Amino acid sequence: MSIFDDSPRVSSDPPKPGEDLYGLSVSELDDRIAVYREEIVRLEAERVKKQAEADAAHAIFGDKG
Repeated sequence: MSIFDDSPRVSSDPPKPGEDLYGLSVSELDDRIAVYREEIVRLEAERVKKQAEADAAHAIFGDKG
């Protein structure tokens, strides 16, 4: 195995923030970036949904704080 080996490694574990990236190839880094970008889109969509729910509840029940 060469230190320049860019063949992808198969991993069933999703990437985790803060993990050591030293042993990953360029291709693996690209894959992780794509996973994180997709997750950001999903999180932003959920945030919009939750904010709409909170706004609707506030409109109905007013501010309870």
